[in-house]
Amino acid sequence: MSTFYVTTPIYYVNDIPHIGHAYTTIMADVITRFRRAEGYETFFLTGTDEHGQKIEKSAAAQGITPKILADRVVERFKNLWQILDIRYDRFIRTTDADHVAGVQHLFRRVLDKGDIYPGEYRGHYCVSCEGYVPETAEKSQSGNKICPDCGKETELLTERCYFFRLSAYEEPLLRFYAEHPDFVQPASRMNEVISFVKMGLKDLSITRSTVKWGVPVPDDPEQTIYVWFDALSNYITALGYPETTADFSRFWPADLHVMAKDILRFHAVYWPAFLMAADLELPRGELIHGWWLKDERKMSKSRGNVLDPHILLKHFPADAIRYFLMREAPIGADANFSHQGFITRINTELTNDWANLISRTGGMIKRYFNNRFPGKAAYSPTEDELREDYLELENEVRAFFDSYAFNRGLERIMEYISRLNRYIVEAEPWKMAADESLQPRLEAVLKTLVRAILSTNTLLAPVIPRSADRIRAFFNHDSRTFGWKDPGESFDVRDVEPLFPRVDPEAFFAEETQSEHAEPSPKETTMSEKPQTPEGIATIDEFKKIRMVVARVLAAEKVEKTDKLLRLTVDTGSDTRTLVAGIAQYYTPEELVERKIIIVANLAPAVIRGIESKGMILAASDKDGRPYIPIIPEETPVGSIMR
Repeated sequence: MSTFYVTTPIYYVNDIPHIGHAYTTIMADVITRFRRAEGYETFFLTGTDEHGQKIEKSAAAQGITPKILADRVVERFKNLWQILDIRYDRFIRTTDADHVAGVQHLFRRVLDKGDIYPGEYRGHYCVSCEGYVPETAEKSQSGNKICPDCGKETELLTERCYFFRLSAYEEPLLRFYAEHPDFVQPASRMNEVISFVKMGLKDLSITRSTVKWGVPVPDDPEQTIYVWFDALSNYITALGYPETTADFSRFWPADLHVMAKDILRFHAVYWPAFLMAADLELPRGELIHGWWLKDERKMSKSRGNVLDPHILLKHFPADAIRYFLMREAPIGADANFSHQGFITRINTELTNDWANLISRTGGMIKRYFNNRFPGKAAYSPTEDELREDYLELENEVRAFFDSYAFNRGLERIMEYISRLNRYIVEAEPWKMAADESLQPRLEAVLKTLVRAILSTNTLLAPVIPRSADRIRAFFNHDSRTFGWKDPGESFDVRDVEPLFPRVDPEAFFAEETQSEHAEPSPKETTMSEKPQTPEGIATIDEFKKIRMVVARVLAAEKVEKTDKLLRLTVDTGSDTRTLVAGIAQYYTPEELVERKIIIVANLAPAVIRGIESKGMILAASDKDGRPYIPIIPEETPVGSIMR
């Protein structure tokens, strides 16, 4: 079996996990799941970088040891990855004993070869970025250099250290890039790397005498190994290096290192040079993505604009976050995060289009066939076209995913889902249900929908895995392989539950505002100070209390022993509920099923003839009291709010 080894960077523990960390790790998880679905044996590595001066200083400021500080932050990362359904094979920490031993072995091997040598370094050091800045960096008013990456002042340091002979690997690196032009993706980033190396490489300081919190240099305990030589080595130590373990033999070299653009140089220049010096194979590829911006600026703790994924998880399932991040950002480009854009994307594509398609299909199967098909389907060329369209879609999506263009693959999937929703409108299964002779055609339509849903679900599964598992359970079908699903002519269908309840943007933003700003105490007013509203006139605040939404009628039946009442089961986009309406003299159950209506969704429940009615249908009436239910355009999304 072919193997595929995927890594994320190991995240620094002097920070809390934010949406940028989540994006990288979700992407690596999606890639791993996709490769596994293709039949690969996979290994997915992530973890934390726990050494360095920044951790040392932060821990001292809190009166704790660096290890205790690291332990606390590690749990935050692990907990978030569990919530986001990220399934890694190993979570490595640079404080792990096997990692420390592996780093020291790698250092000694390169030292023995002669590519590490002792010396003295003087330069302007950025504690925040843990690196020396170029001599060309700008100076502050105090005369210190300013770090071009983080904007903070540096410290002028002179220290004894060990250097890595990076200058010796300028030509070998350029040859490697020429022989492997796809080593860094996208191509624009590969060009950046080549340009950087062609400008000339200087030997690299790879140890510190001023930092005690780190991996000790073998036979020189006064020195600790520079954080990047330490951190980058995790990709091999996680597999058992220096031992020739089964994992190391099977999975190295890595197939893909996934990372943001700001650490490209370390991975595409320094890391390959370290491996060349140690006579180890180089990784096969590096995937470089852009930054997530907030208010068009890079997220960072110092700017105070870091987005905590837990805020979104209060309102949305983890799959919604996974989907949005993969759907929104083209690989390699920066993307701006907007709460409104996030809510709109999820409510439109996952709730209205995907979840509603599954809900409608499952509801009709339950209503018309009691969840079991008789096996007498009569297919037409239209169903064959849907199958052929899917097979074409699958080829395109797999090609997009193979090149890590997840946004384009998901866009094509959504186009096909829209086609399936149109198919329901065109086929009008609710009319077939009223004609016994059309039962075979009705069965063919609904079976085709189930097959198309299950097939599409397999393409979506790497991105929204929990939802994919639920959909398989809904339709009692566990196939996880690609291809058009054919469960046979007769199969059971289980009850369908809501997948992505619709989130009301007004409610979301109101709650977030309240959580950020405590409300002031209301000012006391006298009766004369209160605005007076004429009798019979509603204020705008009173009107805003009424929540009217578009719903779809899933089922309708007459209430026993009454002439006027109908019992309706409706899908509101966020739940399924029962309504009792006095319209039976004017509308039959059959003509209401699958019809879109407007309901008052936040009306206090009432019990009518023993049935709890949660809402009220909006309808006009003439002078004789005859109701007229408004016609809602079919393309209006279920759950849309009437204003």
